[in-house]
Amino acid sequence: MEILGKTTKHSRAIEKRIEELIQEMTVAEKIGQLSLVNSIYGKITKPLRQTIAEGKIGGILNEVDVNVVNELQQTAVEESRLGIPLLVGRDVIHGFKTIFPIPLGLASTWNPEIPERCGRISASEASATGINWTFAPMIDISRDPRWGRIAESFGEDPYLTGVLAKAIVYGFQGDDLSSPGCIAACAKHFAGYGACESGKDYNTANIPENELRNVYLPPFKAAFDAGAASVMTSFSDLDGIPATANEFLLKQILRQEWQFDGFVVSDWEAISQLSVHGLTASDKDSACEAANAGVDMEMVSRTYADHLADLLIEGKISQDRIDTMVSNILRAKFKLGLFDRPYTETSSVNTDKSHEYLEAARCAAVQSCVLLENKHNILPLSKDKLSSIAVIGPLADDRYEQLGTWIFDGDIELSQTPLQAIKAFMKKSAEVNYCRAMATTRSRSREDFGEAVETVRKSDVVILFLGEESILSGEAHSRADISLPGIQNELIEEIAALGKPIVLVIMAGRPLLLEKARKNVDAILYAWHPGTMAGPAIAELLFGIASPSGKLPVTFPRAVGQIPIYYNHKNTGRPATAGSVTNIDDIEAGAPQHSSGDTSFHLDIDNSPLYPFGYGLSYSEFKYSNLRLDHDKIKLGESIRIEVELTNTGECEAEEVTQLYVRDLVGSVTRPVRELKGFKKLRLRPGETASITFELSTDDLAFYGRNNKLVTEAGRFHLWIGGCSDTDLRAEFEIIES
Repeated sequence: MEILGKTTKHSRAIEKRIEELIQEMTVAEKIGQLSLVNSIYGKITKPLRQTIAEGKIGGILNEVDVNVVNELQQTAVEESRLGIPLLVGRDVIHGFKTIFPIPLGLASTWNPEIPERCGRISASEASATGINWTFAPMIDISRDPRWGRIAESFGEDPYLTGVLAKAIVYGFQGDDLSSPGCIAACAKHFAGYGACESGKDYNTANIPENELRNVYLPPFKAAFDAGAASVMTSFSDLDGIPATANEFLLKQILRQEWQFDGFVVSDWEAISQLSVHGLTASDKDSACEAANAGVDMEMVSRTYADHLADLLIEGKISQDRIDTMVSNILRAKFKLGLFDRPYTETSSVNTDKSHEYLEAARCAAVQSCVLLENKHNILPLSKDKLSSIAVIGPLADDRYEQLGTWIFDGDIELSQTPLQAIKAFMKKSAEVNYCRAMATTRSRSREDFGEAVETVRKSDVVILFLGEESILSGEAHSRADISLPGIQNELIEEIAALGKPIVLVIMAGRPLLLEKARKNVDAILYAWHPGTMAGPAIAELLFGIASPSGKLPVTFPRAVGQIPIYYNHKNTGRPATAGSVTNIDDIEAGAPQHSSGDTSFHLDIDNSPLYPFGYGLSYSEFKYSNLRLDHDKIKLGESIRIEVELTNTGECEAEEVTQLYVRDLVGSVTRPVRELKGFKKLRLRPGETASITFELSTDDLAFYGRNNKLVTEAGRFHLWIGGCSDTDLRAEFEIIES
């Protein structure tokens, strides 16, 4: 209560200071606070300095020279009339100098401590350069691996994404946003951006309100519950209204329903692009729409700076609305402590932490890798049984490409590649033979295939490093064909013909189509883009220093035609079953035109995914048993206690992610066939058994019903526990009316 009292007192003090500032500000100074401008990368021009001195800029982005940032802050604080400091923004997505796995890789850890640590270290490194605001986390739900920005997401599940969103927001912001080493988080993109049609970036998103509320919005609510200081609007059109002008999203949900007290920023030039959408006829109209809808700060484009004053005179925007917009931004600046501590110590970079940060990145990379295949238990490789190893592929020794998308400030010199790590691990115990084989992952030249074949011939085992270069995923890098790029499958086939054991390590920013590849290799380790410490992490896993513990945060399709594919789908009135599917090859010539099975399926492919959500192998084996509930019936408002025993039946110490899924059998609206409701990651020694407990309340089973109101309904439920979304260990319970 004492802490709450202090917080409330501090909040009241901030609100008083905001009110006093607002009363002193001119209209031009207020509008200036709403402008976020791009830096000129290390240069301070006379016009930029003059504009800041006049109080007409609220923040800058993409300046990472601490001396330049301090000089700009000095201009704002000491030369402007009211001395209001600047927000300094940067895309600090999965690391700053030290690069962690891409967010999709962080999600594969199923360990919220990992993204929290990533956020904390990223904030520490970034804040040392004067940055006080990051445009992360991106918490868009994505069910389409064609979308380039799936790499930046936490995957397809609202619950998992929400848990990880809370963790990384806390990592960025800490307990007190004004503390040294903390930066403001920005949850993005609000909302539905990940549902862009055909996986093309910036495309329209068609999402019914019920699905929006049940699937796409919960991670944002989780981020705001964790205190995220800001939110960025989506580029996309949602139900005919672009998110940047969408009052339903920005007023009704964000402000009225959720009582969000942070500030809203547009995406890059998104306000001026409202006219390109066809919503407005001019920049002036665009400024009017966005400001009245609820966007507080404009990124890069200048429609607010150019037109808000006139709109105010014309009565098309109110003084109260402008004051509210300014207040939201000033509140963030006060919470960041910028009025008391606007400058960054140029000696604040803590080089003593570099080893600690690299160790954290290595740990994250180890836990992010997912073992998809391990035929005949070829992995882990035995150092003592090998005399030679072939390391093949364009991603085996590339310090840049292993980092992934959004790594503007990453220190490439820190990167340690798999080839380097394998050589260091083997030392002189085995010969390591390397061939790049392809200039890039996209190459269509077989010029170096001959050298690769000869390298394999003189080796006992092959480790292939294939996948996607970092440029093939990320913003504006969607792919219609998500097969292995170039002629990588041809390389696999040529090497497979030699009969040597093959371990395939994939680095990529999305799920790729692996149906062809998996038929020709003995093991597949999916490493995503693992970051700075990719090499040591992958080597540890290949040689059994650590056991893979990653689980998929997304479903892997067999073919593009299955997309979108996700585990928590609806059942439909004619669900597919194992015996009700007709294969295209079984249809006789001249067969009569009639329904082939009265069920939902494709004629030419299995209905199941290649690898389901939550899937991931280990070097050990785990057995689930003795699933029990403390009640089989509970009343609304009560909880049920779920216990299960987990035993490591294998021969090595390893970690397992125990996953809890639930299905509401009958609802006022149709419900998913399964929904993740909890998970726990636990390390067990060989032969060790642990009792794992979950508490599930009826509030955890609430959903948005027919009137898009949050409800918890009585009825029967199925519950599953296991190591994957397709687990079959099941129990049942019922919620009864109070």
